[in-house]
Amino acid sequence: MPRDSYLKRSLGTLSRRIRESRVLLVGAGGIGCELLKDLLLSGFGEIHIIDLDTIDLSNLNRQFLFRFEHIKKPKALVAKEVAHKFQPSAKLEAYHANIKDSQFNVVWFSQFDVVFNALDNLDARRHVNKMCLAAEVPLVESGTTGFNGQVQVIKKGETECYDCNPKETPKSFPVCTIRSTPSQPIHCIVWAKSYLFPELFGTSEDNAAELDHSEDSDNSDEIANLYKEAQALKEIRRSMGSPEFAKKVFQKVFKEDIDRLRGMEDMWKSREAPKSLDFQKLQEESASVESTISCNDQKVWSLDEDFVVFKDSLDRLSKRLKTLQDTAKDGVNSILVFDKDDVDTLDFVTASANLRATIFAIEPRSKFDTKRKSPSIHE
Repeated sequence: MPRDSYLKRSLGTLSRRIRESRVLLVGAGGIGCELLKDLLLSGFGEIHIIDLDTIDLSNLNRQFLFRFEHIKKPKALVAKEVAHKFQPSAKLEAYHANIKDSQFNVVWFSQFDVVFNALDNLDARRHVNKMCLAAEVPLVESGTTGFNGQVQVIKKGETECYDCNPKETPKSFPVCTIRSTPSQPIHCIVWAKSYLFPELFGTSEDNAAELDHSEDSDNSDEIANLYKEAQALKEIRRSMGSPEFAKKVFQKVFKEDIDRLRGMEDMWKSREAPKSLDFQKLQEESASVESTISCNDQKVWSLDEDFVVFKDSLDRLSKRLKTLQDTAKDGVNSILVFDKDDVDTLDFVTASANLRATIFAIEPRSKFDTKRKSPSIHE
C-alpha cells in the first residue's frame, strides 16, 4: 500500500492540509535532522531548511543524516539531499545562510504556514520568535539544555511567546578562581573545557563565555598570567603527534603551573596549598590500567585511571585534529570543538578536570556528572 494511503487513513482530511502546507525549519543539527525526517514522513509537501553551519566530525554521532564524507559541507544542503529520499515527491529548499540575514524579513516569513525552530543559541531563537510574531506565523520552538528537552507552541495572541519568560543567563566564573583557587568540581570542569581543551585543540576564544575576563582587582593579574600560560601551551601544541606530547602537556599544567602557584605563599595562608602531580610516578603506577575504563560513565575514576584516560583521549584527539588538518581545504583553520556528546572530548575534559581536582583536594566527578555539569545549549 502506498505511504500516502497510510497517512490518509491515520490523518483523514488533515493529510491534504499537511501536504499543501509550506514549512520553514530553522536549524539542521541534532533536533533538525530528526525533525526533518519526521516532517517528511508525516506528509508535509514543502519544507524550507536554513542553517549557517557546516558539518563537523563531532556532529556525526547524533546528526544521523550526515556521514564522514559530508564533513565541511553545509548542513542545510546535505540535509536536503539526504532527507529527500524519505519523501521524493516533497519539495525541499535549502539555504546555507544566517536566519538573521536581511533577506529573511517579515514578508519572507509570512509565506510559511508554520515555522519549526531547532536552534542552538538564544539570540537566534529570540530573533525567529520576533519575526514569527510580526508575520503572525505559528512557531514550534524546541531545544535541549543539559539532559532536559523542551518544546513550546507559540501563536500570536493565543500563547506566551519565547521571550515572555526570562531565560537563565549562562553562568561565568572569575578567571582568578578558575586558574588559581578552584574550590568546587565545576571550577575544574570549566578549566578543562573552556581553557585547556581550546588551547590545545581549538582557539582561545572557544567557550570564553564561561570565563569572566572583567579586569577587577582580583582578576587583572590572573588574566595576564592566563595569557602567558596560553602562549606556552601554543608552543607545546606544535609537538602534537610526537611521543613526548602527552608528557609535555602534563608537566606544564599539572606540575610546572602548580609548583608556581605553590610559590605564592600568601595565597595559601588560609587554604590548603595544591600538590603537583608526578608524570613518571603515575606512569609506573597506572601500567596495569586499561584505557577501556573510560567506557564506564557512572564510575568515579581513580587517579591512575584518570591519568590513563587523559593520555589516551589526548592521543585520540591529536589524531583527529591531524586528520582534519591533512584533509582541510586551503585557508581553512581546522580545530576541534568540545561537545558533551562526543566521547573523545568528554573523556579528555573529565580526566583533565579530575587530575586538577586531585591537585586541589577537590572531589572528582564521573563522566556522567561532567556531562551533566556542562550545561551548554545544544541543538
